[in-house]
Amino acid sequence: MTEKPQKSKKPTWVIDKERARRAAAAETVWLFGLHAVRDALTNPARDKLRLVVTQNAIDRLGPLPQGIEPEITDARSFDKVVPLPPESVHQGAALEVKPLKWGKLADLALSGPGRPLLVALDRVTDPHNVGAILRSAEVFGARAVIAPSRHSAPETGALAKTASGALERQPYLRVGNLADTLIELREMGYIIIGLDGTGDELLPDRLAALPGRAICLVLGAEGPGLRDRTRETCDHILRIPFAADFGSLNVSNAAAVALYAASRG
Repeated sequence: MTEKPQKSKKPTWVIDKERARRAAAAETVWLFGLHAVRDALTNPARDKLRLVVTQNAIDRLGPLPQGIEPEITDARSFDKVVPLPPESVHQGAALEVKPLKWGKLADLALSGPGRPLLVALDRVTDPHNVGAILRSAEVFGARAVIAPSRHSAPETGALAKTASGALERQPYLRVGNLADTLIELREMGYIIIGLDGTGDELLPDRLAALPGRAICLVLGAEGPGLRDRTRETCDHILRIPFAADFGSLNVSNAAAVALYAASRG
């Protein structure tokens, strides 16, 4: 009797990668609030799974895309039907969706719409800050906002609500290693500019010397700032000029100021 050949055991890293892929495929996000839900409903790139609304909310949402069947529930039982974080201002509308897929960073960085302007976030975990940054990035024509897969704000309902629709239009890419990604961007021709209050040079002065260049603005979390390796990867560490010694801007405000300055170059 011949023995059946045993199947070769997969390496641990292959198993972990397959598990991560399955988990990502199963991941869903609940968006909430009239503005965020309305924009997601009209986004053809968004996979929509389940719409839960009150009668008042559905009247305010307007016509629904073909194929969307809303679940109408009473306002008093809404929080029991939809698994939202406590104190979420949902306005009687919630939509379960799949996270958006924006494709490869290289494609966006090299041939995305608008001028070559990117924002990279180093451990910015507050979804409200990231949502506000996405809004500013859209307003000032950035091609993408980049953040590490770990220790950054994921795509959530709170982020989408703060982004006020920008999440549906402004690419938000999560990468494995931020410093390695910045090195890749430099090889594509981007100037990597880190923003920090300790910078020796002012942001407007350096930007004036880089007309027409591809720019990636890098901002760190409030408090810790940029990590050492992130700082070492930047071509320049610059600061935003202040009119007086009132402290510093929070990260979303700093991003808005920096994006405005870079968009004028």
